Amino acid sequence: MPTDHAVSFTSGSPETVLEPLSPGLTQALEAALALPAGERRAAVSAVAAQDPRCLQAWATLAELADTDIDRYAFARVGYHRGLDALRAAGWRGSGYVRWRHESNRGFLRSLHALEQAAEAIGELDEAQRCALFLRQLDPEWGVRAL
Repeated sequence: MPTDHAVSFTSGSPETVLEPLSPGLTQALEAALALPAGERRAAVSAVAAQDPRCLQAWATLAELADTDIDRYAFARVGYHRGLDALRAAGWRGSGYVRWRHESNRGFLRSLHALEQAAEAIGELDEAQRCALFLRQLDPEWGVRAL
């Protein structure tokens, strides 16, 4: 006996997309990155100080770091700030956070830098957790270039 009830299904895991940077913050970060190599880290640090929620700034600081422990520290800040941003955007601990969305890249870059730095300082269990988390967040992670 048929019913008149509609049934809808969701397709797979939910996907979270972070808010894009403001135009002013984007310009400040682009200007910092356009400076000579010796001046970039200080300029990117100023961007992070201007807006400590700027995941792209933390990821860039990790990538510019001179030592593994500095890379680890900057990446960890970006990772934790990113988790806060994801939760604020509705992420509940599962689902995709894909690289194809420009606004997600600061978080994913921080997580990747944390993976690399953890491995470099001998925290292999953390490096493995980060690697797995990246692939859970974006199953295409290993097939694209940074």
